[in-house]
Amino acid sequence: MNSSKNPLQILIAGGGIGGLSAGIACADKGHLVRLYERSARVSEAGAGIQLGPNATRVLADWGVLPAIKAIAVQPTHLRIRDTQSGRQLGQLALGERAEQRYGAPYLTVHRADLHRTLYAHLKQKTNVFLHEGREVAALSDDLNEGVTVGFTDDQMVQGDVMIGADGLWSRTRALTFDDGSPAATGHVAYRALIPTAALPEPLQAPVVTVWLGPHVHVVQYPVRGGDAMNVVLIASGEPLADATGWSNAVDSKRVMRAVGVACSTLGELLEAVERTEQGWMAWQLFDRPPVTDASALCCGRIALMGDAAHPMRPYLAQGAGMAIEDAQVLAQVLTSDPAMVGHALRRYARLRHERVARVQRKALENGEIFHATGLKRWGRDIAMQLLGSRLLDQPWLYGERLVGHAAQ
Repeated sequence: MNSSKNPLQILIAGGGIGGLSAGIACADKGHLVRLYERSARVSEAGAGIQLGPNATRVLADWGVLPAIKAIAVQPTHLRIRDTQSGRQLGQLALGERAEQRYGAPYLTVHRADLHRTLYAHLKQKTNVFLHEGREVAALSDDLNEGVTVGFTDDQMVQGDVMIGADGLWSRTRALTFDDGSPAATGHVAYRALIPTAALPEPLQAPVVTVWLGPHVHVVQYPVRGGDAMNVVLIASGEPLADATGWSNAVDSKRVMRAVGVACSTLGELLEAVERTEQGWMAWQLFDRPPVTDASALCCGRIALMGDAAHPMRPYLAQGAGMAIEDAQVLAQVLTSDPAMVGHALRRYARLRHERVARVQRKALENGEIFHATGLKRWGRDIAMQLLGSRLLDQPWLYGERLVGHAAQ
């Protein structure tokens, strides 16, 4: 359905951060991109996002980093503190130090702001077509003829490549692999956004603070240019009535029960949430086991990326980062020859599966460490105080140079 002299026709399911990233990366390579979002409007809500240098390096390649830096914060440090005593367990310098070490900044940004920036960048491209209110209902794939996508409105479209960037509950994945639904982790996340000016001065610092306690941890960091403080608390807890929803309003008493004993500083942070108009919003965490081999990321002319391919727990702050990396590698391996699509997608899968599996495993490990109790908690605290930044830095993660990166 194509010739090697023409751009590939790339179909993308999902208008979240992963889908927009894939659209930008593929459009930059000259391909024709059609992006389909099941919601009536391409938009994003939710909490903040930490973007490590591995992600911002790619965003710089796409020319979108300056716009993101304008609405983000470059925190000066990562600090680990105890929820009960308030004492600092460890610290890692970020800011200029991280940018010099890895060649790209460490940023914190609100998810909706990042999404808006990527969306605006994508819409400027003349080889991109956005289709809202279109949900994938059927898929057929032929390495010789191309891929055909059917939608719930009975419309059909053909292309050379199908990219499933449709998130944790991916319809593309279900139609391609039929491998069941994600599993509940037993953890619930609570999020809030506080005007920075409403916080006591010690809590206004432009740092990422991770509070560790028994069966719970809290992460706070500035977003929206420093005007707001994002707070996320994750704990074991009773299931939510709306298990798959992203924005369930919950009573602060439930959150305080999850925290247990809190030092005065952390208590002030949590009390500040109660004074906000929205209060706490909650969602239940689901995931899948770490990827075991490359075949989990592609099949024929269909590729999965982001949470559709490798959902991960948020204990390494790399969900968005891995989706951005996926998009870059996908675009780099796809050539203009439709006969080579299958080969290209298999190469993408080979290049990505070990790295995303490592991140998934490390996130699981961090969850155990963050929520440790008893002797394990004591050992964690001692190790962090003795080793500090050597434990907190992640050169294997932040220093990764992707295939075809401009610096290579």
